[in-house]
Amino acid sequence: MAVATAPSLNRHFLRRISSPFSRVKERRPWLLPGDSNLIDSRRNRNSHLLVFASSSSPPSSNLPTDVFTAESCVNTGLDLFKRGRVKDALAQFETALSLDPNPIESQAAYYNKACCHAYRGEGNKAADCLRVALRDYNLKFATILNDPDLASFRALPEFKELQEEARLGGEDIGDSFRRDLKLISEVRAPFRGFRKFFYFAFSAAAGISTLFTVPRLILAVRGGDGAPDLLETTGNAAINIGGIVVLVALFIWENKKEEEQMVQITRDETLSRLPLRLSTNRVVELVQLRDTVRPVILAGKKETVTLAMQKADRFRTELLRRGVLLVPVVWGERKTPEVEKKKGFGASSKAATSLPSIGEDFDTRAQSVVAQSKLKSEIRFKSEIVSPGEWERWIRDQQIAEGVVPGEDVYIILRLDGRVRRSGKGMPDWAEISKELPPMDDVLSKLER
Repeated sequence: MAVATAPSLNRHFLRRISSPFSRVKERRPWLLPGDSNLIDSRRNRNSHLLVFASSSSPPSSNLPTDVFTAESCVNTGLDLFKRGRVKDALAQFETALSLDPNPIESQAAYYNKACCHAYRGEGNKAADCLRVALRDYNLKFATILNDPDLASFRALPEFKELQEEARLGGEDIGDSFRRDLKLISEVRAPFRGFRKFFYFAFSAAAGISTLFTVPRLILAVRGGDGAPDLLETTGNAAINIGGIVVLVALFIWENKKEEEQMVQITRDETLSRLPLRLSTNRVVELVQLRDTVRPVILAGKKETVTLAMQKADRFRTELLRRGVLLVPVVWGERKTPEVEKKKGFGASSKAATSLPSIGEDFDTRAQSVVAQSKLKSEIRFKSEIVSPGEWERWIRDQQIAEGVVPGEDVYIILRLDGRVRRSGKGMPDWAEISKELPPMDDVLSKLER
């Protein structure tokens, strides 16, 4: 959710680090256009921009106190939501939209409406509000991925539809998310753009050559004095046409691979935002564990997962040397952990503060070295998932992508950089994994980071 603006101050930004699970007494930051994007999506949900904004004119002390503005309605709605009065908060956000709000106020109102609908389990209405915010008010899709108040929405089919629409882009939802995906795709495959240009340029050249060859071929077929050689002309035409077919096919293949890569990037970004609880009760996102552990996700029936965990204990020492962190996911266990039981935007104060993640600026990351070392000391052999619905949805999507029937028992081993190393049906062979994964201090592990 977004925070209220403070009147009589020009717009400026103040960075603030706080835990997303301990905001009962805080007012949530307003979302501003461009406040986060997918390239910077490794910033975790703990880092927020606290925004103070208002009109350029100073407030007048003569204004009546009962005058409602879009800003005041949004502020009131945020306070109501914080106290658990979701229905009243929703009414305030709707009132704000009827008071000729500016673009920032409109973005905040639509986004906070979506959070209210998500809280009430109204997935379609939440998706509609987010579409408007994405299309008309430059909301970044990474904000939707990061906000814990939309965790319940991200576990619904409506979120998957919205994410797919955003990936494809278009007039109904905007192209900002797709542009961000393309940038990441170009970083991972830096020569794809050059290859596509090469295919296009040579296809155009072959097409132009074919335009000159076809009339000569017609003259050769007719014969007569001065007619070009039929065999030679036919050969030239065949080469040009064959070249066009091959180059166009390669261009289409590159486009297909780019789309597949963007789908995988979308899944990777969703995976990086999945929360889990360490043995010390600290709640973190997977992105915060990059370069530190190799999570092994065990998904299946309770009996199967429990047995796999018991077998893993026999290889505990060797697996710990390789940075393995077990992440059990039992199908159908949708019970919400205590840390997720919150009223409005708040959360249990027992939740530990998470750490700045990779996406933040250098100074912030440098300041978190001590905290990162503390996190490493807190990591144990096993963890517990938070927001089971989100985890199950991601795993089922991954199963579909790998051609596995959704709901089967599977394991997924992640690399140190957070990407999927490999996966398989059933539960893993821990002896084999102990041989396959290099120790954390090995050169191969350093290359994997």
